[in-house]
Amino acid sequence: MIKVGVLGARGRMGAEVVKAVQGADDLELVAAVDDGDDRQALAAADVAVDFTRPDVVLDNLRWLAEHRVHGVVGTSGFDEERVAEVRGMLTGRPDVRVLIAPNFGIGAVLMMHFAVKAAPFFDSVEIVELHHPGKVDAPSGTAVRTAELVAEARARAGAGPAPDATTTALDGARGADIAGVRVHALRIAGMIAHQEVVLGTHGETLTLRHDSLHRESFMPGVLLGVRRVAGLPEPVTVGIDGLLGLS
Repeated sequence: MIKVGVLGARGRMGAEVVKAVQGADDLELVAAVDDGDDRQALAAADVAVDFTRPDVVLDNLRWLAEHRVHGVVGTSGFDEERVAEVRGMLTGRPDVRVLIAPNFGIGAVLMMHFAVKAAPFFDSVEIVELHHPGKVDAPSGTAVRTAELVAEARARAGAGPAPDATTTALDGARGADIAGVRVHALRIAGMIAHQEVVLGTHGETLTLRHDSLHRESFMPGVLLGVRRVAGLPEPVTVGIDGLLGLS
């Protein structure tokens, strides 16, 4: 039985994690912690899942590392600098592992995987991500990670920059530039989490789209991370691709 704690337990995603853990026969919920609560209850956990905010997640991970608790992180805002900071926290703690996932949705991970496969074959590629208006960061972590992976795939294949004759534009009209890939963020009431990767070349386009229609769609990936994090080969792992046999 794996003992699990949840950080951000009263939030939208955290509440779903609590429910999923309670419904799993091989997991035991030992702590459900939110803003203002004492984190000490998490010391009884083998693994803690963090769905909090970018401004508090690093402090949470530092606390977990000090208490020898593995971390599974779905909180947004992890760039290379932040990932490196987490690696530094785990120096001298070979028995602690952290899994940081830009997206726990199986379909979303597959969409990113297919985008990487397709990107070198098209002249153009841009990303549109659509989320609920309560999301605090833009672009989403999934969109940023997709752009980075697509850019790496195109660079390995020797693909040049996407054609774009724009010389004048209003601020933000062409989206954010992430490693040469344009990313556009929409915040629309009624939506949960959605992403399109639009690819084009002479005479054809390909659109890869993933839609999360309910937050429970992320739970199989979260529970996979909880079950597998302790056995990961590296102190810090980004993405669940390897757990799905995609890398």
